[in-house]
Amino acid sequence: MKAIIFIISTVIVFYLMSLIHKRYSYPYLLPILTSTIILIAALLMLDIPYGDYMEGGKYIQHLLGPAVVSLAYPLYNQRHLVVKYKYTIISGIFIAMISGLISIFLMLVLFKLDDSYILTALPKSLTTPVAMQVSETINGIPPLTAVLVMIAGFAGALFGPFVYKIGKITSPISRGISMGSASHGVGISKLKDFGEEDLSIGSLSMGLSAVVGAVLCPIFVLIFF
Repeated sequence: MKAIIFIISTVIVFYLMSLIHKRYSYPYLLPILTSTIILIAALLMLDIPYGDYMEGGKYIQHLLGPAVVSLAYPLYNQRHLVVKYKYTIISGIFIAMISGLISIFLMLVLFKLDDSYILTALPKSLTTPVAMQVSETINGIPPLTAVLVMIAGFAGALFGPFVYKIGKITSPISRGISMGSASHGVGISKLKDFGEEDLSIGSLSMGLSAVVGAVLCPIFVLIFF
């Protein structure tokens, strides 16, 4: 019974936040962000253990796979765009992955953090399942990597639109590659506000970034550690 209550409550909260975001499409009102904050606050206020919540939450979590697969539909609709800009997309993803690895490495080295934390942060831009596996492979801390992946996703969804506006970035290819390769699923959920072209390129970039990142991260570690 508790599982059903948690499932229904989660769906209702997300639906209400979606309505609010549809009316006021500000980045900080992104449904996945506001829903997460509300649910966490409710669990803390009602003193509900996370394990109890996940009795119902795990069923919603199982829908993540089909949800990601469903992104293939807009990608199929925009397949002509993918074929036309295939070299731009591939090169953009490689550049995004390499620059992401170098930037986070230099930043954490500058702050003189322990190697284990640097290794944990390197896969932050990959989608969670891949990021955790890569983190484990390179001797990072997988649970902490998952947290950093969430932060990267929310950061992209929140600040991405402002960066596009300030940089006058209007190309669906540029927006899709940048968000998909830096902020994975959470980030590309914001791209639907820009259009199907952005969403399709973003979903493709997220998938390819996971593959490219899974190869580049261990190589990067071998070179610099």
